[in-house]
Amino acid sequence: MKEDNSSQAYWKATLSLLTRILIIWFLVSFGAGILFADLLNNIKLGGYPLGFWFAQQGSIYIFIVLIFYYAKKMGEIDRKFDVHED
Repeated sequence: MKEDNSSQAYWKATLSLLTRILIIWFLVSFGAGILFADLLNNIKLGGYPLGFWFAQQGSIYIFIVLIFYYAKKMGEIDRKFDVHED
């Protein structure tokens, strides 16, 4: 029974992490790049409107950061539940 609870806790932690990352990705790519672009365009970053920057480059940079964050946090979750690879 303990193994079943442990596997459920593992998947709950994994899905929680994935949900948070997907929400951030959605807000940055769709929200900042499309929905709030006009509002963000009032701010300049490197001479370019911030909404334009997010649509063209910023969401890609954030996505790369999220990949590394996901890998780090999944490693921690795997070690916590003793399912890590050696």
